[in-house]
Amino acid sequence: MTALIQSALVVGGGFSGMSAAIELRKRGIAVDLVEIDPHWRNYGAGISIGGPTLRAFRTLGILERFLDEGYACDGLDIFSASGVLLTQVATPRIAGDEVPGSGAVMRPVLARILADATRASGTDVRLGCTVTALDQDEQAATVDFSDGSQRRYDLVIGADGLYSQLRERLLPQAPKPRYSGQGVWRAVLPRLASVTRTMLWVGDHLKVGLNPVSQNEMYLFVNEDRPVNDFVPPEEFLPRLDALLAPFSAPPVQEARALLDEKSLVVFRPLEGLLVEQPWYCGRAVLIGDAVHATTPHLASGACIGIEDAIVLAQELEQAPSLAAALERFQQRRWERCRMVVENSMRLGEIEIHGGDKAEHMRIMHASFAALAQPI
Repeated sequence: MTALIQSALVVGGGFSGMSAAIELRKRGIAVDLVEIDPHWRNYGAGISIGGPTLRAFRTLGILERFLDEGYACDGLDIFSASGVLLTQVATPRIAGDEVPGSGAVMRPVLARILADATRASGTDVRLGCTVTALDQDEQAATVDFSDGSQRRYDLVIGADGLYSQLRERLLPQAPKPRYSGQGVWRAVLPRLASVTRTMLWVGDHLKVGLNPVSQNEMYLFVNEDRPVNDFVPPEEFLPRLDALLAPFSAPPVQEARALLDEKSLVVFRPLEGLLVEQPWYCGRAVLIGDAVHATTPHLASGACIGIEDAIVLAQELEQAPSLAAALERFQQRRWERCRMVVENSMRLGEIEIHGGDKAEHMRIMHASFAALAQPI
């Protein structure tokens, strides 16, 4: 057991929060996790997974289950809207020689894998519960909960996402999420036999992708330039997505389009980003994941850097001479990597929106993937 802390509260039951609970429990720390959603749901279609994320899964102890329930592959192909191959991008096997360099999984499947590991770790999970007050002194943080209870902890970890309430409490001057000028459409479809790894088609102000999420399913995603972040009624999701795919004559895109129906779980969301300047902690409370660095999906690394936060925080709590030193070392180790992902992803979106330099776009992607392949 680490000498620095013996108890911790994790606020938020998303990927980052569950990862923090798992890693702290490995070190003998008593962990409570509170999640405001009483059903612990995870919405969305698929999520693309890169080599650094697979490496993090190995650290968490969930890699084998991901390989069983998700989909792993090597490389990606980029085409024109008509299907002409433009380039192929290698995905190095950084999680191990036997582990492919990329992949994808359904978001609810990954959430279930992590939730099972969190409960198995011995974490006390409390659903339908959140923080209503937080007071700190030199010895501990006193937390009041929405169920009327009160507990004291050595450390509070805020992993409550892009619209973090804990961030509002700890860092009221932090910036708000910023709309990127793009939105993403996603759907789940039966996997086409031709789709064995990530495939992208680039059109005018649109980018279409297909990615296997299991042996039987794939997910479709479309990045759309949207100057105005206006509301899209859910009943319009399916017809709007169908219309966006019409200009892409590439056969796999049209085959996927023909599979779209009311059961395709079509979702839409605007793409927003956030980067909070240091510090990411205040006293005995620290923020991780989307609460301090939310990214658009251009580098497929948002979940990755949040999970890495959890791993690095647990390491520093085990190694540092004091809690303050652990939190400072945590943010110093994470800042440059997370800044790079958020800012480079936003820049990639800007190039796509304004029809910018495609060579710059490719340079940013290659440089970003090379940086992410480095140890954390």
